[in-house]
Amino acid sequence: MSGILMMVIAIAVLGGAYLLYGRYLQKKWGIDPKAKTPAYELEDGVDYVPADTNVVFGHQFASIAGAGPINGPIQAAIFGWLPVLLWILIGGVFFGAVQDFAAMYASVKNKGRTIGYIIEEYIGKLGKKLFLLFCWLFCILVVAAFADVVAGTFNGFAADESGVISKVAANGSVATTSMLFILEAVVLGIILKYAKLNKWINTVIAIFILVAAVTLGLHFPIYLSREVWHVIIFAYILIACVVPVWALLQPRDYLNSYLLIFMIAGAVIGVFAANPSCNLKAFTGFNVDGQYLFPILFVTIACGAVSGFHSLVSSGTASKQIKNEKNMLPVSFGAMLMESMLAVIALIAVASFAQGEAAAQGLTTQPQIFAGAIANFLSVIGLPHSLVFTLINLAVSAFALTSLDSVARVGRLSFQEFFMDDDVDEDNMSIFLKIVTNKYFATILTLVLSYLLAKVGYAEIWPLFGSANQLLSVLALVACAVFLKKTKRQGAMLWIPMVFMMAVTFSALGMTIVKLSKAFMATGLSLGNTLQLVFAVLLLILGVIVAVQGIKKLMEKSK
Repeated sequence: MSGILMMVIAIAVLGGAYLLYGRYLQKKWGIDPKAKTPAYELEDGVDYVPADTNVVFGHQFASIAGAGPINGPIQAAIFGWLPVLLWILIGGVFFGAVQDFAAMYASVKNKGRTIGYIIEEYIGKLGKKLFLLFCWLFCILVVAAFADVVAGTFNGFAADESGVISKVAANGSVATTSMLFILEAVVLGIILKYAKLNKWINTVIAIFILVAAVTLGLHFPIYLSREVWHVIIFAYILIACVVPVWALLQPRDYLNSYLLIFMIAGAVIGVFAANPSCNLKAFTGFNVDGQYLFPILFVTIACGAVSGFHSLVSSGTASKQIKNEKNMLPVSFGAMLMESMLAVIALIAVASFAQGEAAAQGLTTQPQIFAGAIANFLSVIGLPHSLVFTLINLAVSAFALTSLDSVARVGRLSFQEFFMDDDVDEDNMSIFLKIVTNKYFATILTLVLSYLLAKVGYAEIWPLFGSANQLLSVLALVACAVFLKKTKRQGAMLWIPMVFMMAVTFSALGMTIVKLSKAFMATGLSLGNTLQLVFAVLLLILGVIVAVQGIKKLMEKSK
């Protein structure tokens, strides 16, 4: 199959899904364009901040994408292009987009509260407590994995086979541009909040400062080691997840969304210009190098198909910024389908290389393979290979950096909510409650544990992250299904995704626990692997208990 044919199929399926299935769900569940959304009803200038559709879409898309829709399909390509493509399209439409829309819909209809509160309201207080603990542990894993990805992308040095260390200009440029993005986002945030300019003027300003950051980054690269970047990134996350969303989160995601959309548009143009051939087999087998297609394929490709993390963004941050209920469909359902398109592009990218060709060109990581392929495609129309390669790497790092502070904020909120109940008197709390519900304490504790896990390395964390992520999607689907049932809305479309993902995640987590246990019996475990084993066991136990509680509620006869 050619790259163009694969792209055309994806555009037709995803575009048709939005126009038909998305609008069907919107009509089935019902929206009220005249209703006062939580962003207005509970506006506090910190988390609840009304924003235009394009701004919230930018936040949602940039936050949910991360590095996942690029890394996952490239890693899963060992099973062949056909199962990868089928899972992206089927999973993206009937699993992921439905979950994201349902999570945002349930949140907006419940004062912008998180999935944890939805569980408390419709399943029970114990379910909420266990879910919030699960979310907090999961967020630690996400921050650890993505922080290591970003640090690796920014790493200004590399050693060749003989051990000679040299500077990596592309990484240095990406690092400079990313740091400038953060500074420019603060300026843009002030403009968006206080200047009250027309949205088209805001768009021109955003694109101008985006181009300026890229230009300066290309000419003034920063060369720092991976370890130093670890420290800088965690310091940034600490600040980003406690400041008001209008000051950094919204404008930074607004900026990044343009970069990411330009990247996807450029990649699509490149595919149509180059029409790359597919050098992957359609199917290589159910067992490849000890990796089983079930459940490995379905936890490796999360972002792009279905990802539990999306439900945290949809209900944790984006739902608090929705101006009008009619905006939920494009922001949630639409952003998910856009991510599925990116995953298809990643599949086309890795398929364009013959066996061993990418490694021969020095492309060893998934982002490098993706960037190298897109640069090859666009060089056909005369664009400089090195420039495109740097810009694509920049966009990938923007994905991951955007997810970092969003998920850290969600982790902080989950930890705080764990200790808060509706009957807690905030003016007369005990010293213990005042400490654990303090946003600075919750943030620092979350980031310290994430930092320890980040030292283990992205590759080691990813299998556990993938399993936990998909189990989170199970819990989100259960919670949304119960909500829809209790509010007399149709929720049958969530049942098949929910049951299938249960089978996937319980299998994957069980395999991870067995693997880590064998390592412990053989050689003992390091601090990082010990944390992984503890996390895996806790996540499995918590997930099973919450899922069972939710299913019991689903099985109850309606009163």
